Amino acid sequence: MDSPFQGSTNQAYRTFRADMQQVESRPLAGGVVALLSRPAPGKNTPNEDVAAVLPLSADQGVLIVADGVGGHASGEMAALLAVEHVEQSLAQLTGVQDDPLDGDQMRFAILNGFESANQAILELGTGAATTLCVVEIQASVIRAYHVGDSAICLIGQRGKIKLQTIAHSPVGYAIEAGVIDEADAMHHEHRHVISNVLGSEEMRIDIGPPIRMSARDTLLLATDGLFDNLLMDEIVQRIRKGPLVEAVERLTTDAWRRMQSESTGASPSKPDDLTVLAFRRH
Repeated sequence: MDSPFQGSTNQAYRTFRADMQQVESRPLAGGVVALLSRPAPGKNTPNEDVAAVLPLSADQGVLIVADGVGGHASGEMAALLAVEHVEQSLAQLTGVQDDPLDGDQMRFAILNGFESANQAILELGTGAATTLCVVEIQASVIRAYHVGDSAICLIGQRGKIKLQTIAHSPVGYAIEAGVIDEADAMHHEHRHVISNVLGSEEMRIDIGPPIRMSARDTLLLATDGLFDNLLMDEIVQRIRKGPLVEAVERLTTDAWRRMQSESTGASPSKPDDLTVLAFRRH
């Protein structure tokens, strides 16, 4: 497919059914964003992950990752609808004013995008569903929104995890409660049961607080193709430092290799579509 990063740096861009062979990057909101999205090894159906990067002003932007729920009809279409509705909701506001959006306006637009996307997916009538992760960037301040088990993390250069969303799943809640540890959870028989998705009448949105990014922090959005194959400590060590493109390359290469290896107690192997979107401010 054509590179999703072609065209003006001021234009929104997204992946759909992507099979990217290398990490690509673009400037965004006073920093740089790097992206890779590809289908699971050996998969003969489309990549059901969709990612988008939305520049809004010189120091504002929005990052989006959605993962069409495997085993549900039209998963890739649900993911695309989710991304498009957030995009359209933001565009409706930015198109009627010259000034950058303030925090309240951006929050309203993003939440409206989640809700309109959920309704559009329900109206498909196919049982389609998707996860959705969104992060707004306002200069050095970020805010996370998510539904499902795709994840958002903020990682300091020294490896401190400053933000990690909780997967909306029985296993995700069990990890958060300390009932099971992360390593055991990666092999749990109900690992892929999700309790909250777009495409549900009971969809709910988790909204994080505003968080200030320090210099050299890395913001990471990714689908479960990453988190089902690398432990959080492994992710942190690969992404926390070095040029961002190289860091994402390390991360995605090792996740891809893990998917193609034999699963062991220490090293799970769960082939899945893989999308990683990372951002650092200059």
